Amino acid sequence: MSVTELSNLLLNNVVDLRFVRRRQTPGKPPVRRMVCTKSLELLNSNNGLISLGYRKPVSAPDYNPTLEGLVTVWDILMQDYRNIPAETVTINRVIPANDEFWNYFNNELYTMSVLQKMQFMGS
Repeated sequence: MSVTELSNLLLNNVVDLRFVRRRQTPGKPPVRRMVCTKSLELLNSNNGLISLGYRKPVSAPDYNPTLEGLVTVWDILMQDYRNIPAETVTINRVIPANDEFWNYFNNELYTMSVLQKMQFMGS
């Protein structure tokens, strides 16, 4: 998948995806699963600010993520920005960034324990 395709998909959706980590770390799986978005409408909503812990970036990175093949996203489980390598992404599920996402969040993500979140990210 290209950086542009993935970035465009994330603008109006929340995506459950997997990707191969660029840096392999002993003790961590080589593949990471993530639920993420770039939907500013969702992230800047009251629920996004409170439930997803969204905060606006304070500065731009000192490199161009696009030139590195990366897409900068908001990682919903870790509640922080992450860069993911577009070329290794596999999409599991696309959820529109509207009430459908909040149903998914409330029924599947919100109730997860820390251990369940860790297992999810490693699956």
